[in-house]
Amino acid sequence: MPKVYIYILVMAAVTYLIRALPLTLIRGEIRSPFIRSFLYYVPYATLAAMTFPAILGATDYFLSALIGFLVAVFLAVRGKSLLFVACGACAVVFVVELFLH
Repeated sequence: MPKVYIYILVMAAVTYLIRALPLTLIRGEIRSPFIRSFLYYVPYATLAAMTFPAILGATDYFLSALIGFLVAVFLAVRGKSLLFVACGACAVVFVVELFLH
């Protein structure tokens, strides 16, 4: 069997174990408020950690990316929709890059 198939099998086993072990080890409801809140925010923190570096490197200029990010955060905090936040940030980055170019 070529090594590629062994690598795929090992990755599949590791992925399965990561997902299956919590289901088998934790039978009852989690009552700790700290653990519940921690598990609630893990997806958001992971998404932010993966997205933030990509935001700052997505444009030609660091300054335009930073201003676009700040505008997106401002619009999101103000309760705007995801589409409005994305379009607003893109428009601001476009205008800033017009001035920087």
